[in-house]
Amino acid sequence: MEIVTKHETFSAQETFEIGRRIGENAQPGMVYTLVGDLGVGKTVLTQGVAKGLGITGPVSSPTFTILQVYDEGRIPFYHFDVYRIGDVSEMDEIGYEDYFYGDGICFVEWANLIEELLPEHYTEIVIEKNLEKGFDYRLITMTKK
Repeated sequence: MEIVTKHETFSAQETFEIGRRIGENAQPGMVYTLVGDLGVGKTVLTQGVAKGLGITGPVSSPTFTILQVYDEGRIPFYHFDVYRIGDVSEMDEIGYEDYFYGDGICFVEWANLIEELLPEHYTEIVIEKNLEKGFDYRLITMTKK
């Protein structure tokens, strides 16, 4: 059964706050996929999650490293950007199962490229712009799968 939640934000700060609430409520073993065009606010949302977990250091998208691990918060935060994965076997080399089924939470950008590796239950977060509603408007849709 899918459960869908929608949030509208009108500034980067509001998008950050949605992420912060996700981080504050996160439990070990949760996996989130993050979908959205370039510049839509995926990193801002992720920075909010980190803040909600109590992570104080800088947070950026791991575009070239594929995985960034933050373990200074109340639970570990594993941030994947799998855009540059050429073959799903590369995820085995990273040891993705240790993270997906570990003691922290995972955020996976471009998860559609590794769909067959995702756990049975995860939450998909889609961030969309709508310029008719304003430059900073975002629709954030969260679907528990």
